Amino acid sequence: SHRTAGNQRRYGRDVLRRVAIIKVAQEVGISLAEIGEALASLPEGRTPTRDDWNLLSTAWRDGLDHKIAQLKKLRDGLTDCIGCGCMSIDKCPLRNKGDRLSREGTGARRLVAT
Repeated sequence: SHRTAGNQRRYGRDVLRRVAIIKVAQEVGISLAEIGEALASLPEGRTPTRDDWNLLSTAWRDGLDHKIAQLKKLRDGLTDCIGCGCMSIDKCPLRNKGDRLSREGTGARRLVAT
């Protein structure tokens, strides 16, 4: 960046394009760590191109598809639970499947002292 005679900071096209990529990626839930890794793979000082964007977005797409599938599964499970009405921890498909202490009754069964 550089400053103008009026003391305004001006950024190069490459920096502005990278900021745009960061904002778009954040909007769809990509972590800053993932964004940083992806941008580090691009040549420094060069304005990212459409091809660069295609590479980055393709790499992120699989992760987003996986997250979307998980969220849909969660949504459908909640819908089934709301429609079920059983309110039974023993029968609920959303409960902790490894929960053996629920057989002893409801509520907390162990006190963990720190």
